[in-house]
Amino acid sequence: MQTVLQSLNGGLKRCFAQDERVVLLGEDVLDPYGGAFKVTAGLSDSYPGRVWTTPISEAAIVGMATGMALRGLLPVAEIMFGDFITLCADQIVNHSAKFRGMYNDQVRVPLVVRTPMGGGRGYGPTHSQSLEKMFLGVPDLTVVAPSLAHDPGELLSHAVLEDEDPVLFIEHKLLYSMPLLTGGGTVRIRRVSEANGYDTVLLMNYAEGTPDVTLITYGGMSRLCAPLLEELAEEEIRVLVALPSSLKPLPLETLAEAAAESRRVVIAEEGTEGFNWGSEVASLLYDRLWGKLDRPITRLATADSILPAAREMEAQALVSADALRNALLEAAA
Repeated sequence: MQTVLQSLNGGLKRCFAQDERVVLLGEDVLDPYGGAFKVTAGLSDSYPGRVWTTPISEAAIVGMATGMALRGLLPVAEIMFGDFITLCADQIVNHSAKFRGMYNDQVRVPLVVRTPMGGGRGYGPTHSQSLEKMFLGVPDLTVVAPSLAHDPGELLSHAVLEDEDPVLFIEHKLLYSMPLLTGGGTVRIRRVSEANGYDTVLLMNYAEGTPDVTLITYGGMSRLCAPLLEELAEEEIRVLVALPSSLKPLPLETLAEAAAESRRVVIAEEGTEGFNWGSEVASLLYDRLWGKLDRPITRLATADSILPAAREMEAQALVSADALRNALLEAAA
């Protein structure tokens, strides 16, 4: 069964094979190393003139990639750890995402910035964060985070070959080695095509009727969903999970329909609590569903603190399966 890592690697290889304008640059991406998480393995051997290893300068990586995009290439920039996205925030926020508007739609910047986010490996405060919320308010920047139930390679291919504007592509570290979720048993899968090409996946642990509670989450949190759906099905609690791949722009219509089905909503994410993705989703759902929800929306997020390197302390800070289960049980009661 294909893993997330294999899907992403295959997606990149298809991009390189389909369009000679696709190039890749980042730290330690050359073979035989193939990147810190091996997503780029095999590319430099097959396309030696189109894969470049760079100095340790995230600003230079994204700055060069932005210039390449302006000149007609389709660059993929790898940032080794998502925490270091702060070092190229200027190039993303003030350059690649701005040029289309600054030059009155006369230029496009088809840039993809890939980076792994998330904790769970004990990597400590500066290698375990989920910082995507820092970029969700940037105009003309798309933020994508595939889940286990998506095909990450297909999403990445779409971002590289089809999206004419910059994309921040978030990959969760814990998902790399996990097999893609294809459904079966108690868990059913339905895919919803979205206008921007980044689909939303719905998971259900029931065949008929309406859900008792709707869970809205994304990315790395998806690893907790299938086991919880199996467990809650045994307790006859019907759960609908909405997994958007596009965090921004948000597939609001799909999420609002999923929320309206149960009238009870839990939103979960691995980013820290406060001023986050879940807050915005909840606000937009309240606007759409005012008076139609049976209870206030529950929001779960990582503690508003640094992430410790000690595994037990890290686990206490992150959103756990137990915390998510308890939130769903309370909402469904």
